[in-house]
Amino acid sequence: MILVFFFASALLSCLPFLHSATNHNTSIPICPKSFSCQNLEPFSYPFYNANDTKCGLIKVNCTSNGTNLEFRGDSYEVGGKFGPQQCVLVRNRKFEKLVNDKKCEAFTYNFASPFPLLYSSLSTSFTNVYKCSNSTNYAEEMDAYFNQSTYNRYTRCKAHNLYYKSNISDTTVPTHLPPICEIIQLPVNVQFNRTRIPDKTDIFSLLGFEFTLTFNLSSSCDECRNKDGQCDTRDGHFQCLGTKKVAAEKRHRKQKQILALSIGFVTMMVVIIVCFIWKLSWRVKTKKCVNVENFLENHEFLAKRYTYLQVKRMTNSFEIKLGQGGFGSVYKGALTNGSLVAVKILSELKGNGEDFINEVASVGRTSHVNIVSLVGFCFEGHQRALIYEFMPNGSLEKFIYDQTFLSNSQLGWTKLHEIAIGIARGLEYLHSGCNTRILHFDIKPHNILLDQDFSPKISDFGLAKLFPEKRSMISMSHMRGTPGYIAPELYSRSFGQVSHKSDVYSYGMMILEIVGGRKNIEVGVDHTSEIYFPHWIYKKVELDEDLELHMSTSDKENEMVRKMIIVGLWCIQTNPLSRPTITKVLEMLEGDLESLEIPPKPYLSSPLRSVVGSSFTE
Repeated sequence: MILVFFFASALLSCLPFLHSATNHNTSIPICPKSFSCQNLEPFSYPFYNANDTKCGLIKVNCTSNGTNLEFRGDSYEVGGKFGPQQCVLVRNRKFEKLVNDKKCEAFTYNFASPFPLLYSSLSTSFTNVYKCSNSTNYAEEMDAYFNQSTYNRYTRCKAHNLYYKSNISDTTVPTHLPPICEIIQLPVNVQFNRTRIPDKTDIFSLLGFEFTLTFNLSSSCDECRNKDGQCDTRDGHFQCLGTKKVAAEKRHRKQKQILALSIGFVTMMVVIIVCFIWKLSWRVKTKKCVNVENFLENHEFLAKRYTYLQVKRMTNSFEIKLGQGGFGSVYKGALTNGSLVAVKILSELKGNGEDFINEVASVGRTSHVNIVSLVGFCFEGHQRALIYEFMPNGSLEKFIYDQTFLSNSQLGWTKLHEIAIGIARGLEYLHSGCNTRILHFDIKPHNILLDQDFSPKISDFGLAKLFPEKRSMISMSHMRGTPGYIAPELYSRSFGQVSHKSDVYSYGMMILEIVGGRKNIEVGVDHTSEIYFPHWIYKKVELDEDLELHMSTSDKENEMVRKMIIVGLWCIQTNPLSRPTITKVLEMLEGDLESLEIPPKPYLSSPLRSVVGSSFTE
């Protein structure tokens, strides 16, 4: 009862602090209405001066040598500014040089509007170009789809065929675009008119590099600006930050909540709630324990059951800690016969003990050189532990992200290629080698352990799902996995059905990280400049450019790396039907580079933005 009164008093004392915190969190910098550069008309939102605090969406650099606008991750020279409609005449020097030199790198550009939630950019001097993979398997189909009486074809680029219309006034877009094609928007030479038609066989004669852009705020952003707010996007959704009305509404709600909790019966209500929560928690924990015990009694496993006292003895009272995760902690231990083990102490049971059951059921019935072995487990009261064979070289993660390990490790490209093959063999066993097929759902470098010979073993089956061999698709009510590795169909069924191809996607993202020596998504950077490695490496492979790897390679190793990249890009295709099976992945990794086709560019421009490295089910 004393604690209850203390809680109520502390809650009342928090009133001024909550009020001030609300004001602080909703404050935004004071921004000028407009600013000027040289002889140009004044700029206003969504532009902002690079020398001031960020007060807009598009950066403008005003210098004595001219005015530059930073847009789509590139710099544009500003040749003129027209009226309050935010119409700007710009010129892209990089694109200009590529067009003048007739370089196919020009078609890696796409001037389509990138931020529809915030603003759109419009110009009348653009044309649609259809960039299709240069595959002999689809050559006749593409020619038939893009009727030659309507479209021109440019075939001098190594990786792609390009289809376009010389009549730039015709902006119609074909329906049901083939999966190997993508639409890119490129500026056209405004000097051409209907009486002067460029060379149909040379698309470069059609392209320009000086064009006008008109920027229009989205309806949501325009409404936000009318409330003196700042437009922003978080996790793919529009947000209006710092509006006075929103701040007032939040303060009002806080005050109402505190007032409601401050009235005379607060003490009694808190006591009732605490008692109810305690009783409910006790029932849930009891039910979880009963579920797990029933499962353990009805299944026989090769793994041995240990008491908690035995676990304490084998770890010498948890003396040497190997790692920490959302599941709990891992400690080094030794069995009575001297064999070293890794002991994972689970912090709590999730759901009905599903994570513990998944781990024991999945690993307990597997036996493969590339799957970590479950030696034993402990389930005693609220104490739960999983005991695995000890892996002296730890996880693959530290060898591909830590620059110190990268420069000093024994993992050259040949060994990394062998590791990629070993992981694929382990997945193949899970997908088709067991009596009951197992989907892992959390393939990532952190969950790949390395033995004394740096042979890989798949670990951490807390999110795994078992299903009969006859079924190829499964139904799921919750998304599971680690952001950055989650297949698109797991967060939206519109991309396809969940199946073993979901593990293939995670495997592909991991392979690209092994090659790049970094995470595929850099969390913490501003969303307007986010580096998405799969698109960067796809462009390098597509144009047959130097891969800029973190370790030097011989010709043979370079071939291995290119195979790994092409396989990784096939594995992360948005449509699950376009991804290879893990058995096909093995064939590709162990086959010849010449037999591999470059896949279509991954459709998604960025994965779900979230904190990489934390697994979840929702």
